[in-house]
Amino acid sequence: MPRLAIIATHPIQYYAPWFAYIARHTDLELKVFYLWDFGVTEQKDRGFETSVKWDIPLLEGYEFEFVPNTSSKPGTSHFNGLTNPELRKRVLGWKPNAVLLMAYRYWSTLHFILTAPRGVSLFFRGDSHRLHQSTRTIQGVLRQGIIRSIFRKFDAVLPVGQANREYFRLHGVPEDRMFQCPHAVDNDRLIASRESAAEEARQWRESLNTPGDHRVILFAGKLQAVKRPLDLVRSFTQANIQRATLLIVGSGELEDTLRKEAGDDTRIVFAPFQNQSLMPRTLAAADVVVLPSASETWGLILNEAMCFEKPVIASDHVGASLDLIQHGKNGYVYPMGDLDALAECLGKCLHDDNALRALGKESGKIISNFSYKNATDGLQAAISNVAPKGKE
Repeated sequence: MPRLAIIATHPIQYYAPWFAYIARHTDLELKVFYLWDFGVTEQKDRGFETSVKWDIPLLEGYEFEFVPNTSSKPGTSHFNGLTNPELRKRVLGWKPNAVLLMAYRYWSTLHFILTAPRGVSLFFRGDSHRLHQSTRTIQGVLRQGIIRSIFRKFDAVLPVGQANREYFRLHGVPEDRMFQCPHAVDNDRLIASRESAAEEARQWRESLNTPGDHRVILFAGKLQAVKRPLDLVRSFTQANIQRATLLIVGSGELEDTLRKEAGDDTRIVFAPFQNQSLMPRTLAAADVVVLPSASETWGLILNEAMCFEKPVIASDHVGASLDLIQHGKNGYVYPMGDLDALAECLGKCLHDDNALRALGKESGKIISNFSYKNATDGLQAAISNVAPKGKE
């Protein structure tokens, strides 16, 4: 039985259910090695500016171990935030045939990559891209060279989408070492919750004083400049769509600015951070979901929204936009920061209720190809087809 070790930064609400799926649906003997305990212990999230502990099970259905982190400032925001001197000994002591890393830009993960022994297949799954980013500066060229040298250490990589695949190509990874492993959320759980979430959403919308005949445009996430929620507020005001409410869900540094921009417009409603158990209700309350980010490696809120058959709108700086959004069929992609274009996309989505429902139905069809099964198939293909190369 193949033994797969996964090295992950910390329990993540999108990845942990996938690990449980792998353990349940394959013959792989799996163990996950975590480098930090954020997500299962209550700690402050810098983006949300509030304490967060995810309220769905993240440590059930698979074997795991927390490797002691000796960093004086644990976290994923800096190189030394994940300093786990025992990582190599603990992982190799478990005697895996293959090791999958979910990140590489930290002291512990880089040390493991550089000292990985022969005879153990080394895989990497990430979601970086270079959409609208230049590598022509001296700094960019040097950075590209360093990343190329790191990627040469992997026997295979698992691209999550088109932009990520192009990123690997840019850094010298040949096609025969790439195995598609699409970004996914727990589709089954979300789809199964649709009916109950619909009634909860109706009651929630009433509590937020949202008129029953209004279509709801949803932004859910961290209220940070990089997410550009201010663009959405301004475009919504500009579009002046009849029978529409903009629902801003989340917390963060821009909350006061957004409330000031909204002023006394009763069509713009704010709700606090919603934990994972409340996300089905949050998504069911929406008629269209918007992600206007200036930088987004993927944007898994789009996956979640599409599980609820919602149309989606995203800027062209969102990694998932190339894979999840078929322009005009299940949503729209617009040039990041172009408020006129975003206002136009909102108008196109909401001009006709029948068209809105048709867009949503198409989202439901598209998301079926972005599942834990598809991701697991890609992982198993890599394990089956790649023999470990001699480590340099």
